[in-house]
Amino acid sequence: MTSSGTNPGGLTGSAAWELLLPAASAPARARGRALQAALREAIRSGRLTSGTRMPSSRDLAADLGVSRGLVTEAYEQLTAEGYLRSGRGAGTWVGDAVRAARPVAHDLAPRPGGGRADFVPGTPDLSLFPRAAWGAAQRAVLADLPHHDLGYPDPRGLPRLRTALAELLARRRGVVADPERIVVVSGVTQATTLLGWALHARGMRAVGVEDPGSPQHGALYAAAGMRTVPLPLDADGLAPGPLVASGVRAVVTTPAHQYPTGIAYSARRRTELLSWARSVDGLLLEDDYDGDFRYDRAPVGALQGLDPERVAYTGSVSKSLAPGLRLGWLLVPGFLTEEVVALKRAMDLGNPSLDQALFARFLERGDYDRQLRRCQRAYRERRDTLVAALSEHFPEARVSGIAAGLHAIAELPGRHGPEAAFVKRMADAGVAVRALGDCAHTPTDGPGVRLVLGYAHLTPTRIRTGVRLMAEALDG
Repeated sequence: MTSSGTNPGGLTGSAAWELLLPAASAPARARGRALQAALREAIRSGRLTSGTRMPSSRDLAADLGVSRGLVTEAYEQLTAEGYLRSGRGAGTWVGDAVRAARPVAHDLAPRPGGGRADFVPGTPDLSLFPRAAWGAAQRAVLADLPHHDLGYPDPRGLPRLRTALAELLARRRGVVADPERIVVVSGVTQATTLLGWALHARGMRAVGVEDPGSPQHGALYAAAGMRTVPLPLDADGLAPGPLVASGVRAVVTTPAHQYPTGIAYSARRRTELLSWARSVDGLLLEDDYDGDFRYDRAPVGALQGLDPERVAYTGSVSKSLAPGLRLGWLLVPGFLTEEVVALKRAMDLGNPSLDQALFARFLERGDYDRQLRRCQRAYRERRDTLVAALSEHFPEARVSGIAAGLHAIAELPGRHGPEAAFVKRMADAGVAVRALGDCAHTPTDGPGVRLVLGYAHLTPTRIRTGVRLMAEALDG
């Protein structure tokens, strides 16, 4: 099996360290004991499962806002009690000795709409949502929010949130972020709809989309009166020849981590796309859907940072916090700003002020950065678990697209095809998988099977069990 290198992950599988936040807020003299008690209870209750790797003392101290010595002392005490285990240079882990004292976790309990294992991508681990930190921010906002902020908001969003988002996007994604050009939206779906309407009003009737790509683009642009033109990819991203020949003047891209192939657009291809956009007076629509999750490669900046007048940039908190929050952002070129803002005003008069103020505080206090680090540790371990399980049960498989993001592509040899029959066989065994062909606008026939395997929402145990069930279904 071929894949990029992998690294061990960190604290994963539950919202366990949220239980530690009240302990971190305890009076100084009692803080150490409170932290030890909270860790002990998290392990006893099963929120931290046996074999879970703990974050380093430095990282956990930073996330909780306490001294590193306090965390080190807690780790040492719980190691002495058998709750944790550690080795020189090997990190700290939840020990095996407490397994019998905890309730048995029913890791194979079916999820709604899923079977015994569900590898369909698109959903993060919702148990990682930072309930305690979010609740604290909510209480603070309700206490401090000026009365006038409860009126009809600026349709672009609260200035406080747009300023915080501009700082975040410039720092983490290399975006040229003018708060006056940021529109707070209810997610990438609304951003896509607004862009579709704005382009239609300017006379465009077609938009290019990656092939394979997100299946939802066709319906979203059709609702704006625009047809989608599938455009093929090569190893560097969107192929320039077919793009030029298509005649479109706008194209949707996922350049940081292409969905679903996992390609990171090369520097040369990014330059070619921007040159194309300038030559046709066109626009690139950049969906940075999981740009914050990188594991084994250097950061890949947003395309928008190279030419903010030719790229509309959008993202959301759906993968980092929860899709149910319905919070996202759209950064538009200057020539489109007034039109998009007018459309947003007509659509819903703007996003809820309380939610915007809450998220602004979350950004300003560093809580969002802590959440991203926490998720990255969790998802990297799950990525590593998936790669290892596939290597064990499908040693002939080729795994790609794993240096970033929340899903992987697994290519199985020809004897396992065709894809439709393979997917049905897995479903009969209680394992939900998505074929790469389901994301393609142009049908492709081949002897093998290519799967898009989501892993973010699955615990390591469920991942290992799901891959084993796949192998057993083929052998049965």
